[in-house]
Amino acid sequence: MYLQKNLLFIALLFFSSLIWQIWKNDKVQEKTLINAESNDIPLDRSSKYQIQKGEYNSFIKVKTNVFEILLDKKGGDIHRVDLIQYKKKLNSDEPFRIIDTKEDFVYQVQSGFIGKNGPDNISYNNGIRPTYSSRRDYFIIDNEKEYIKVPLIFVSKNNVIYEKIYVFKRDQYDIEVEYRITNNSAENIEISIFGQLKQNVEESYDNRLENRNFSVRSYRGAAYSSDQTKYKKCTFKDLMKKKLEIHTKSGWIAMLQQYFASAWILNDQYINSVYSINFQGKSAIIGYRTPKILIKSNERFQYISKLWIGPELQTEMSKVANYLDLTVDYGWLWFISQPLFQLLQFIYRFVGNWGFSIVIITFIVRGLMYPLTKAQYISMAKIRLLQPKLEEIKNRIGEDKNKMSQEVVELYRKEKVNPLGGCLPLIIQMPIFLALYYMLIGSVELRQAPFIYWIQDLSSKDPYYFLPLLMGCTMYFIQKMSPNTNTSELSREKIINYIPIFFTIFFLWFPSGLVLYYIISNLVTIIQQKAIYRFLKKKGLRKFDKN
Repeated sequence: MYLQKNLLFIALLFFSSLIWQIWKNDKVQEKTLINAESNDIPLDRSSKYQIQKGEYNSFIKVKTNVFEILLDKKGGDIHRVDLIQYKKKLNSDEPFRIIDTKEDFVYQVQSGFIGKNGPDNISYNNGIRPTYSSRRDYFIIDNEKEYIKVPLIFVSKNNVIYEKIYVFKRDQYDIEVEYRITNNSAENIEISIFGQLKQNVEESYDNRLENRNFSVRSYRGAAYSSDQTKYKKCTFKDLMKKKLEIHTKSGWIAMLQQYFASAWILNDQYINSVYSINFQGKSAIIGYRTPKILIKSNERFQYISKLWIGPELQTEMSKVANYLDLTVDYGWLWFISQPLFQLLQFIYRFVGNWGFSIVIITFIVRGLMYPLTKAQYISMAKIRLLQPKLEEIKNRIGEDKNKMSQEVVELYRKEKVNPLGGCLPLIIQMPIFLALYYMLIGSVELRQAPFIYWIQDLSSKDPYYFLPLLMGCTMYFIQKMSPNTNTSELSREKIINYIPIFFTIFFLWFPSGLVLYYIISNLVTIIQQKAIYRFLKKKGLRKFDKN
């Protein structure tokens, strides 16, 4: 009976966690945000700038072994980014497109020169962004190069030279952006450097189709890091409701989604302002700007920033900027998910298969929990042996619940039985189970990772539902191995008999990697039950054996 109660306890905890997480992701967080002075920042890059046929001459194409990028000569912004090593869908040749401008969805990376004399200032040249020139329209990293530089040059009417130089490195998703200004004019000029990320609040149609299954979805929104705060999420609802301004030397700003991120890393040369903008009620913008920089006549100025566009690879991101690896969304159980993933990565180095790594980590976790599991079954056995005495107390005392509780507690104390001992392993196992769920839906390394045969993506559901059905069978077998309930509790027993069916239906849409973990965990439970029952028989607790 106690194992069935524990299963109900697991179900209650699990669904409570899911419901709470969904509510937490959807609610509007109340924050006090300071208005940003950003009226000189360009905001004109709307969906009307989608590439039309024959317009590629206004773009510069850059290809590395990880990127295919289009740079827009108008503004010198990153217009489109395809991640070559990550496919849009399983068994597809189409790369995953993280940055794009379409009719129904806009996600852009912008930067440039603002301030009094900045050519990107909306009051400069009637709000028309500067058009940069380049010595060619196609750049590629060949086998002999470790990096390539893509220089963009704009010369103003008063002969001030503005340069944006993108540096793309082999095998790396961080991009260096170098800003240069050569003041050939007769007057001093005043500028600021800005970088911002702009995205529609509503998801694209393709993303809505991919996320239509019921699950706790990974975080999608903005985030930042500053001198005072290591990592702070700032939802789209927050950005649309109030403007944000934070002053910091170091840090970064980012747009996050499941598995992928884009982020501007701040240069600590100046005290930067982090801001947000609600653009036309449709798009959220988070950006940074430097303070006013004075460049005297005939002087040169240089400023370097970094940009991350790509998968959320924790090891690589931590090298680019402090705390940038925290953008991997492991939910509120990150302190469990992170070490679990590190252990999983360690195992993967030797095994070379994420599925078998999950199998091994399941054995490790359940092995560490074996002493608690053993204590659980011994506690259940002792309570089972005390059933006659408990019935005698109930019949003798009758309806006096307070007195009956006192005598039951005294009986447990005398017999050295902990009635809560059976719950402790489940209380410990539940956070681990949820942490694995967040790890599977948040770690890009497991995206489209194959296991065996038909399981070609451990982060998505089993296409043939074989694993959930197998999981249900193992749960049913565990239930049948457990001691029978009392005849007075037949109605509760009927309800409990439906638990394996209920869990099987629920697990149909879970990531196959998580279902695999639960199957192996159930099999380990069966083995441990057999071993513990033999131990109990040797100790003389034969009455616990349901036969």
